Amino acid sequence: MFKQKTVLMIPGPTPVPESALIELAKHPLPHRSKEFSEIFVKCNEDLKYIAKTEHAIPLIFCASGTGAMEAALVNVLNPGDKVLAVVNGVFGKRWADMAKKFGGEVIKIEPQIGKAVKAEQVEDAIKANPDAKILLTTFSETSTGIRNPIDKIAKLTKHTDIIFCVDAISGLSAMPVHMDEWGIDVLVAGSQKGFMIPPGLSFIWASKKAVEASKQCKNPRYYWDWDLAIKALESDTTAFTPNVSFICALAETLKLMKEEGIENSWKRHDLLKRLTRRSVEAMGLKLLTSEEDASASITAIIPPDNIQVKDIRASLKDNWKIIVADGQKEFQGKIFRMGHLGFVFERDILMALSCLAQSLESLGFHVKSDWQKAYSDVLKNK
Repeated sequence: MFKQKTVLMIPGPTPVPESALIELAKHPLPHRSKEFSEIFVKCNEDLKYIAKTEHAIPLIFCASGTGAMEAALVNVLNPGDKVLAVVNGVFGKRWADMAKKFGGEVIKIEPQIGKAVKAEQVEDAIKANPDAKILLTTFSETSTGIRNPIDKIAKLTKHTDIIFCVDAISGLSAMPVHMDEWGIDVLVAGSQKGFMIPPGLSFIWASKKAVEASKQCKNPRYYWDWDLAIKALESDTTAFTPNVSFICALAETLKLMKEEGIENSWKRHDLLKRLTRRSVEAMGLKLLTSEEDASASITAIIPPDNIQVKDIRASLKDNWKIIVADGQKEFQGKIFRMGHLGFVFERDILMALSCLAQSLESLGFHVKSDWQKAYSDVLKNK
């Protein structure tokens, strides 16, 4: 009996294109070979394209996104430095907690959970803490499906000594990022999100200002040391053994991303967000986030009264082999999260929505048929 393919509609890992899977299946290249160096150099060039930067240095680490977050901190944070941290979800809190672990004096900027931070809130915090050295912000807060306005926030730090660090792990490639133009100093991302390969690689883009700050940083580091990584780049290689198979797969997905065009990727993800949000609302469900605050990577949905999240997720998994995510921390069991990030297209959203409608009906919720018209209307006006 054939086993159905499981469809991932979560914020990560995201679906992997077949051509990338083929690269993962090949025998690994020697990591100090000319052949691998050519692939590695091309990846670095393409990573700069994705982040819209000519000046920042891209670094690839064998780690999850959290590893790259730590790598950012240990290269720019000195013990005792004052750190401003936007915390409006699980991952914003994680970065703030990490900064505290490494000796930072952390001042939290805490909007209401499920709401994006306002640039004015950040500006007030900067004015109240003129000695702040670092500002940490999450771009797409995966736990709640919100998008923080990093373009507006960057204007507040661009011409200051503050190092503006952005966790773009689930937001990069799904929404516009102009690293140089906006003035982001450290950008962090992970392979299993918009880059469409399995978990295992993470990426840092470090501006000239951030690299200069790293030279003055006293925090101990070795594996994470930007200086070692940057020196290795001069020889077209990595400081330590890389995951050559994943980097070969990354080269393939970066090629696909360039063929689509990063601006077209932003448009596609915005369309998927609108298709999901309008259709779910037309079904009769409520959304956690406002349109203004919504991420293009994931949609957080409030279940109907008297129907539990675990039952919705179980029905989708058992009957349709579709995986959606639970809420996290205080939102566990209170929302379910449908991802539309990476190798996902209009057909996938229609399939997932149809199966969601069937699952809700089987659980006793009357789904309004208006959702199909809502989907079609968004598609017609894309």
